[in-house]
Amino acid sequence: MYEWARDTLTRLTFDTAIVRPVWTPDGRRIVFASQRADPTLNLYWQRADGTGDAQRLTESRNHQRPASWHPSGKFLAFDEQTTQTSWDLMILPLEGDDASGWKPGKPSVFLNTPFAESEPMFSPDGRWLAYQSNESGRNEVYVRPFSGPGGVGKWQISIGGGFSPMWSRTKHELFYGTTNGQIMVAAFTVEADSFRAEKPQPWSDGRFVVRGLNRMFDLHPDGERFALTAQTQVGAKQDKVVFLFNFFDELRRIAPVAKQ
Repeated sequence: MYEWARDTLTRLTFDTAIVRPVWTPDGRRIVFASQRADPTLNLYWQRADGTGDAQRLTESRNHQRPASWHPSGKFLAFDEQTTQTSWDLMILPLEGDDASGWKPGKPSVFLNTPFAESEPMFSPDGRWLAYQSNESGRNEVYVRPFSGPGGVGKWQISIGGGFSPMWSRTKHELFYGTTNGQIMVAAFTVEADSFRAEKPQPWSDGRFVVRGLNRMFDLHPDGERFALTAQTQVGAKQDKVVFLFNFFDELRRIAPVAKQ
C-alpha cells in the first residue's frame, strides 16, 4: 500500500499466493484471490488500513478470481473455473455494514456456458455487466444487463477480437484491449432496457505491452488517461537504461491531488 501524503510503502498481506487485488467502492477494503488455505484460489478481503485479519469470502474447490464491485458495494462479480464449463461469471452478495459486520452470501451463477466467460466489469451505474467470451472462436467483449442470471439480452461490443473491458466513469464509453496491444473505445447509448454501442474506434495510436489476456492497462477516473506499459517502436535499438529520480515529486507536479 502506497500512502501518498506520507510517501510510504507498506506491505498489506504476507501471503505469496495473491492474485488480482480489487478495491471496494468505498476504498476501505481490498478483495483478492489466495491459496493460503487450499490448493485452489478462493476469495478473501482485508481492510486497506492493515487492521484486522483477512476474511475468507468463499469456499470452493474451483479457482476463483475477483473482478469488479457493484457501485452499491453489495455484489462482487468474479470468474470461476470448472472442469465442465471452463470459466464462468459469478456473483457474490454481501450483507451488513461496517458497524454490524459484513457477511458473505452464497455465490450465484450469472453466466455459464461451454465457452470461457471472464473479466466481468460492472458499469458505473450498476445496470450493466461487460465481460469477455470466446463463444465465437476468439475472445470478444459483450454486455448484458445485471438483472437475473445472465440478464435479458446480449450485445457484442468488440469487432475483430477484444478483452479486458473497462468502463469510463465520466462518459458513455466502453474500452477494451486487443491482442496487438491497441486500446479500443466504443461510445454507447441506453434506451430503456436496450444497450446500443457504436462501432469501436482506436483510442490512440500508441500500444501497450501484451502479456497473454491479462489486464495490462487501467483508466484514470477522469476518463482521459491510461496507465500502461507502452510498446517500443518496432526495430528500435534498446541499448539504454534511463533512471528517473524523484519520481513521486514529478508525479505530484503533473497530477496534483485536489485538496478536500
